[in-house]
Amino acid sequence: MNGRNFNNTGIPAMDFLVTFFQARVQRARSGELDRGASAVEWVIISAVVVAIVGVVAAIINTALSDGANKVGDCIKGAKASGTC
Repeated sequence: MNGRNFNNTGIPAMDFLVTFFQARVQRARSGELDRGASAVEWVIISAVVVAIVGVVAAIINTALSDGANKVGDCIKGAKASGTC
């Protein structure tokens, strides 16, 4: 850039901003930001899996509860009528 040093403008706030943005650009070019995206993807995948497991558990719980109630009703009816 025409031999000019943009890291030392004589204005501390400007020097900080230039250094900060240079570091951000370097990180973006290096692919270091991909790690954060990967972590977010894993969190989303984990949340979806947990939700699926919760739904399946609720369905199984309902089925078992209904089955237990049917067996209980059958037992009560068998005592009274002798059949199920």
